[in-house]
Amino acid sequence: MSDIAIPVVSARSGNWPLRIGLTGFAMIVLAAIFAPFVTPYDPIALDLANALRPPSFAHLMGTDHLGRDVLTRMVFAARIDLQIGAIGVALPLVIGAVVGLVAGYFGGWVDAVLGRIVDVIIAFPFLVLVIAIVAMLGPGLVNLYIALTVVSWVLYARLVRAETLALKKREYVLAARNLGFGHLRIMFGHILPNAIAPALVFAMSDFALDVQVGATLSFFGLGAQPPTPEWGLMIAETRSMMLSAPWVVIGPGLAIVIVSLVVSLIGDGLADKVRRLDG
Repeated sequence: MSDIAIPVVSARSGNWPLRIGLTGFAMIVLAAIFAPFVTPYDPIALDLANALRPPSFAHLMGTDHLGRDVLTRMVFAARIDLQIGAIGVALPLVIGAVVGLVAGYFGGWVDAVLGRIVDVIIAFPFLVLVIAIVAMLGPGLVNLYIALTVVSWVLYARLVRAETLALKKREYVLAARNLGFGHLRIMFGHILPNAIAPALVFAMSDFALDVQVGATLSFFGLGAQPPTPEWGLMIAETRSMMLSAPWVVIGPGLAIVIVSLVVSLIGDGLADKVRRLDG
């Protein structure tokens, strides 16, 4: 039987990047889930009498040009941006893993056809293709998810295909064939659990990239739409006040950096785990 090479965190692993990243990510997720309990303000309610108030005890990160509490909007925006990252990774990972598994396992004309599709999509710059698809479909989060899925699955397919080509020649796979196991059982029960580890490591970097892409498209008006709290949209709405009221852009900008950092730490930690298991 196969040894499933999925990284596991242990208390004595000493893998501090992974532990720090998981802790930071868990705190961000909890803050997003319990956002109404983190702050007493409404993220979209207007309070023009308190517009552009600097940070204070009442508003820890100040207010924006419409009197909305910046910290409140940042916390609620985490829901949208984490959702962008999660959906932007989950759908391409599932599609790409299945396509890569099928292409690597069967080879021949199946591999050739799927390979050409992958080559066509990967020939275009990632961000340019995402923007083009969203611009064609129209602004909004659903169309953003479609664009990320269409563009991103090819990278996962390549990773899983490469692993499958190597794993299908391993002894436990050959033994499963000799025992008469069906293709689906061999592919999803023996090969995929061992081929998926590099894709999971890459998914962490892809998560950070999707958050940044979501913020970028929202900044240009192609992602989340007002009055939805979203980090890129928050920066876009207040960029003209960057010098007179810097707190309105510093907060959401730091949020993007922090999420990208903790997710990158998780990815580094997982990569280290995979190297140790392979070694």
